[in-house]
Amino acid sequence: LLPRLLFSPYNSRVKIYTRTGDAGETALFDGRRVPKSDLRVEAYGDVDELNAVVGLVLAEGLDEDLAAMVRAVQRDLFALGGRLADPARKIAGRVGKVAIGDPDIARLEEWIDALEMELTPLRHFILPGGTRAASLLHVCRTVCRRAERRVVQLGSEAVEPALLAYLNRLSDFLFVLARAANRRAGVAETEW
Repeated sequence: LLPRLLFSPYNSRVKIYTRTGDAGETALFDGRRVPKSDLRVEAYGDVDELNAVVGLVLAEGLDEDLAAMVRAVQRDLFALGGRLADPARKIAGRVGKVAIGDPDIARLEEWIDALEMELTPLRHFILPGGTRAASLLHVCRTVCRRAERRVVQLGSEAVEPALLAYLNRLSDFLFVLARAANRRAGVAETEW
């Protein structure tokens, strides 16, 4: 579904079902058909799951500055999934909105640094929890780590280094964002 949506003519009607995956296969951007259990499909599936859970965080309500960050992350995750679905790297030159690179990683680092200015320094491990939004952000962090592990399984030659770096930094951002959401709500962290 992801490849078809990115290359469909703008505002044209997209049919949700195609029946092409009924036998347990799917198409990558380069046209190859692979089993739905293929590691690459698993990797972009984990990124898609992360994006869905991130959307759940938005439904919980966050301060607008935090929500804006999360919405940007959702766009990045959609782009990252597109890159993972493109082993031949053909999409990069044709669809600018699927670019993920050093500026996106630097943006996450800037957000982490800014949010950490609001927080007390960590002296102990903290248990995931607090507000519902913060708890969901911890779930996002763990799904992000799973997606990162799956991308690592593809091998360094199969994946652009920036994609892996982005996922690594994103899990750090989600952790700090969960802490910030709790602090802004006046909910204390539980130390371990």
